[in-house]
Amino acid sequence: MENGKRPLVYFLCTGNSCRSQMAEGFLKALGNDCFEVKSAGLEAHGLNPRAVQVMGEAGIDIRSQSSDVIDADTLNRADYVITLCGHADEHCPVIANPQVIKQHWGFDDPAKATGTEEQVMNSFREVRDAIKQKIEQFVSEAGSKRATS
Repeated sequence: MENGKRPLVYFLCTGNSCRSQMAEGFLKALGNDCFEVKSAGLEAHGLNPRAVQVMGEAGIDIRSQSSDVIDADTLNRADYVITLCGHADEHCPVIANPQVIKQHWGFDDPAKATGTEEQVMNSFREVRDAIKQKIEQFVSEAGSKRATS
């Protein structure tokens, strides 16, 4: 990334309400301010209250994040575009910038979980924990790449 600019990481999902919001929150919290972080969706469904709750349980407040639709300018200036669901991966707009590193991290949609409230909340927690693990791995790998470049 040129002259000390923080790499832009753009998380994409279908509705920008759960998975991409959690990923944004975790990277902002765990990325040591080394990244510019944004998230968006093919549609904007608003923040899912259960996502806000389980992130709060993990010590991360995402209430101030917004649910946004994919912005072509942001997409093409991103250093990393990371899709978090198959639908977003398949329907992601064409990225014109050949320098963008596109990755797909597939996670089940906790908003589609069924069962008791506790079972649904546990689905949100499982996805949250899996996203956190992926973010920790990403931060570690990106940090070692920056150290060697």
